[in-house]
Amino acid sequence: MRGARLYVIATLALAGCAAAGGWAKPGADAAAAAHEYQDCRELADSTVRPEFDIDQDILATRQNDWQRTHIGLVEADAMRQGTRGRAATIVQSCMQAKGFAPVR
Repeated sequence: MRGARLYVIATLALAGCAAAGGWAKPGADAAAAAHEYQDCRELADSTVRPEFDIDQDILATRQNDWQRTHIGLVEADAMRQGTRGRAATIVQSCMQAKGFAPVR
């Protein structure tokens, strides 16, 4: 379970590094955008943490059932994708609330 947690944290951190430069706001430099983006990432991480922990508990308790039916990997991937999508939506809403817009 610890390995899965580290995987999610590393994935979110890498996504954060890639996306931080994708936001702009009149009068804000890249450092300000990166700072605000990090603030939004922390908000998203703390918001989805309970969901992630619940997903891990479900995976741990249902592992034998899912191994017998061969859907464990599919279900685990669906849970991770859902959590990542929710975190990305939170970051986007947070950045927009701070006056930033995606660079096009």
